[in-house]
Amino acid sequence: MYLKKVLWATALLGILICGFIAYQIYSAIFSPNTQFNNQEAYVHIPSDATFAEVKTMLEPLLKNMGTFESVASRKGYTSNIKAGKYAIRKGMNNNEIINSLRSNNIPVKVVFNNQESLANLAGRIAQQIEADSLSLIQALNDPDFLMDQGFDADTKLGMYIPNTYEFYWNTKAQNFRDRMLKEYNNYWNNDRLKKAETMGFTPAQVMALASIVQKETVKVDERPRVAGVYVNRIKKGMLLQADPTVIYAIKRETGNYDTIIKRVLNRDLEIDSPYNTYKYKGIPPGPIAMPDISSIEAVLNPEKHEYLFFVADVSNFGYHLFAKTLAQHNRNKTQYIQWLNAQKVMR
Repeated sequence: MYLKKVLWATALLGILICGFIAYQIYSAIFSPNTQFNNQEAYVHIPSDATFAEVKTMLEPLLKNMGTFESVASRKGYTSNIKAGKYAIRKGMNNNEIINSLRSNNIPVKVVFNNQESLANLAGRIAQQIEADSLSLIQALNDPDFLMDQGFDADTKLGMYIPNTYEFYWNTKAQNFRDRMLKEYNNYWNNDRLKKAETMGFTPAQVMALASIVQKETVKVDERPRVAGVYVNRIKKGMLLQADPTVIYAIKRETGNYDTIIKRVLNRDLEIDSPYNTYKYKGIPPGPIAMPDISSIEAVLNPEKHEYLFFVADVSNFGYHLFAKTLAQHNRNKTQYIQWLNAQKVMR
């Protein structure tokens, strides 16, 4: 009888121990293990990250790192780290956290505007994806890539169309560049290629002219009219005489694209650069910035009119006064120069 009681007690103890162990395992896997107040927290796991580095990133977000490490080991995550951006939702358990880190790489929105150099573009993109600016600069300027795709030192800027794109955070520099090439080729469909050809332009020339339109006016609704002025001047064999090209020539000569120049001086018009459209006829050899789609479309669909000149309208900032004759333009220009002097804008 005594032996029977011992056996029952031992069995009951065993059941309790097994139950406790099972509860501990269940709790480690399925109990909530987050300690942040927001609904979601994000981690950016670099390529080639170690599990130790992942733990360091997660430590501020998790209540119990020990249980997380135990479950991660059981699920094989410790030796199979995935790079990318991942979301951890409030109240997630270790099982859910690890599943998210293994399979839910979240795309990020990458945005860039009208950069004037590939170095500036690289710096902008490096703030948004894992690739650093040096690797981006090298990829964007790869001479073999440029030659294979028909770009050169002047036209390479035109391959990048400002917009909002989705990328995975761990995108490599070359993959970013190749995606931008794909977007460029998608934009230049047969209809746009035919339209450019009908106008007597190559895609590279359209991009270059669009970049001038981009710099001339911030008003999207005015861009087709500005484009029409330049198309008219080209048809008449006139110099474009676009101030933004002179500013770009100065920046390109100095290598400092962050220089702010608000006023073009007479001496600037003498700079010997193929980008100086006061000195050299025709469209410059490449874009002076990355033009928006609105500016590209403006060149491909210019407003039809007889204007040959325009100058900033000081009574309606952001817009311009357009003229058909030089005499009318000079009157408009006088008002603008007087305003610049009154504002003490000397450079």
